[in-house]
Amino acid sequence: MASSLENIRQAQRASGTATILAIGTATPPNSFEQAHYADFYFRATKSEDRTDLKDKLKRICERSMIGKRQLYVTEEILQKNPNLYDSTIPSLDTRREMLVSEVPKLGKEAALKAIKDWGRPISDITHLVFATSSGTVDIPSSDYHFINLLGLRPNVRRFMLFQHGCYAGGAALRLAKDLAENNAGARVLVVCVDSTAICFTGPSENHMDRLVGQAIFGDGAAAAIVGAVFNTTADERPLFRMVAAAQTTIPNSTDALHGNLTEKGFAYSLSANIPLHIGSNIEKCMEEALAPLGISDWNSVFYVVHPGGPAVLNQVEENLGLEPEKLRVSRDVLREYGNMWGPTVLFILDEMRKKVIDQGMATTGEGLEWGVLLAFGPGLTVETILLKSVAIY
Repeated sequence: MASSLENIRQAQRASGTATILAIGTATPPNSFEQAHYADFYFRATKSEDRTDLKDKLKRICERSMIGKRQLYVTEEILQKNPNLYDSTIPSLDTRREMLVSEVPKLGKEAALKAIKDWGRPISDITHLVFATSSGTVDIPSSDYHFINLLGLRPNVRRFMLFQHGCYAGGAALRLAKDLAENNAGARVLVVCVDSTAICFTGPSENHMDRLVGQAIFGDGAAAAIVGAVFNTTADERPLFRMVAAAQTTIPNSTDALHGNLTEKGFAYSLSANIPLHIGSNIEKCMEEALAPLGISDWNSVFYVVHPGGPAVLNQVEENLGLEPEKLRVSRDVLREYGNMWGPTVLFILDEMRKKVIDQGMATTGEGLEWGVLLAFGPGLTVETILLKSVAIY
């Protein structure tokens, strides 16, 4: 009997390594140039008389290393819904009505691109991991609305990740890895969606950290398809193998980044110490990820690092002694999209594979065999995924 149970168990599990097979991304159509964002923000929130705060936001935007961002919220939306920026008026219901449809809708756009990139029928998807910190607290939640919008099979096994913030992309991929490797034939659709509409607010002298958020946060959705495979097949093209995945929390950092859902939307708090917390702990995360391979030269691997902001990337670069080129793709995504919370690391993976193909490199890892994905978020929490590049030619 014991042998029979073990045989059944082994038959249920996949024999390959979890691999990212396709990626798709999407953003709202409304693009804001960073150089003009402060003008838009103070005009749209009827705060143009607060010139000192406007000057501060301009300086933050100038130092952000961001060129533009895409946001769902527009001046027209704010004119119709002044409670989104007036902190004296409850706004949670307004935000819920927007996001209950917009989050699955933007997720669908990214998912359709990933499915097209994958090349197999949508009916082959067996599992869904949906992650958002911007979705509502409705029951059924965003994952349910998403499967109906996309047209997934009703027996798709789904998992909902709420309120993971900026590390959601790493957490969703880690869960997808476990699902793919422990369910033979599984094809897991990962979808991460976040929108600043949940936390948009007007300027306040009492919350300067939220002014920083106004300068760096953007909206986006990203999707990936994950399966446990050995080699390239006629209908699937592996991009990155996920060899190992881990999660850890940085000691004594709970208050560095946290938020609360209130009647006035999602109120967050950002500490100026976030980059220092990450910088002082990043080498330990790298050691734990790469120790099994005997790798101690941090410049010998490629990087997919969540760009919480330029200071975070600077701290990672400095503490690991990285060459400037190592975080190029992370900086490129920050410049083009800002910090989109959970979806951002998937945008970086997508940009990396596009650029290396365009530049004629031999692998999806910028010509290198091994790489590391690092996502940071509330807690402070660090998601680490050890990646193996895949030969393109």
